[in-house]
Amino acid sequence: MKKKRPSLQDVADLVGITKMTVSRFLRKPDQVSEALGKRIEEAVEQLGYIPNRVPDILSNSTSRAIGVLLPSLTNQVFAEVIRGIEQVTDRNGYQTMLAHYGYSAQKEEERLLSLLSYHIDGLILAERMHTAKTLKVLQTVGIPVVELMDSVSPCLDIAVGIDNFAAARQMTVTMIERGCKNVIYLGARQDERTLIRLQGFETAMRDAGLQPRKMMTLASSSYSLGAQLLQETCQQYPEVDGLFCTNDDIAIGAIFECQRQGIKVPEDIAIAGFHGHDIGQVMTPKLASVLTPRERMGRKAAEALLTRLRGEKLEQTLIDVGFTLSLGESV
Repeated sequence: MKKKRPSLQDVADLVGITKMTVSRFLRKPDQVSEALGKRIEEAVEQLGYIPNRVPDILSNSTSRAIGVLLPSLTNQVFAEVIRGIEQVTDRNGYQTMLAHYGYSAQKEEERLLSLLSYHIDGLILAERMHTAKTLKVLQTVGIPVVELMDSVSPCLDIAVGIDNFAAARQMTVTMIERGCKNVIYLGARQDERTLIRLQGFETAMRDAGLQPRKMMTLASSSYSLGAQLLQETCQQYPEVDGLFCTNDDIAIGAIFECQRQGIKVPEDIAIAGFHGHDIGQVMTPKLASVLTPRERMGRKAAEALLTRLRGEKLEQTLIDVGFTLSLGESV
C-alpha cells in the first residue's frame, strides 16, 4: 500500500508558519529570511517532503521539464549526449525526462504521447523519421523540438548534429589515398544515419573509379556483430583490403576477429569506425574513426531549446557541431 506523503501543511506545522510561506520559499528561496529558510529546509529534510509540481504545471502551463527521446540508453553515443543536455538543463533549473524506444518509430510515438502528458516544455529527439501521428501531435502541441545527430537533413524545427555524408566521404577518401582499392562498407540496423554514411562512402568510391560494395544487416550493432560481418566479408569478398564501419562497435569487433584469424591491421585490411568511442582510442591498434562531439551536441541542443523557451530567436536552426578524422593505427 502506498504511504501518505508528507504535505506542505505538515512542513508548515513543523516550522510554525503558514503553508503559503513554505510554498513561497520552495518557489523562490530569496523571498524569505535566511534564518527562516534554514528552518524550512530542516523541516523538509526531517519529514522527507517531496514538492508537488502538479499545481504549478496546471496554473502556469509550464513544467520546467524537457523531454528527451532516445533510441537506446545503453549506446555510449547517447549517454554522452545526455550528459551534455543535463549540463545545461540542470544549470537552468529544468528537469530532464528520458524515454527510449528501441529504434521503433511506433514506440517513439507511444513514448512521445506519454512525455507530453506531463506537460513538458520542450523536446529533444534523436531521429528524423517519425510516424504520421507523431508529426501531427508535434504540430498540434507547438513546443520547441530539437532533432539530434544530423545537421543537414530537413528538420521539424531545430537540428543539432554533424554532416554524416561528408564525414563518411572524407574517411573513405583517406582510406583510398592510403592505398585501399577494395573497401567494403559494414552497416547495421540500417537506420537513416547508417544509410546517409553509406551514400558518402559510395560517392567517394565512385569518384575514385572504384566499385562500392557493402555488407548490411538489420541486426543491432555489437562487437560480436562486427566479428561476424568480418567473417562474412572475407568469404564474399576475399580481395577486401579495407572496411569502413558505420560505428566503432562493428569496427572494434572486426579488428578483434582479424587478430583471432591472424589478419594484420592495417597491412592486410585497413579498418575505420565512426564516433570515436574511448575504447577504440586506447586499444591496439588504435582505431581510426570519425570523432563526433556528442557531449557538445547535447549542450548545443539544450541551449537552443532554452533559447526558444525564453521567447528569443535563434540565429540558425541547423547547427553543425563538426567532426574530426582520427586515423589512429588501423588505416
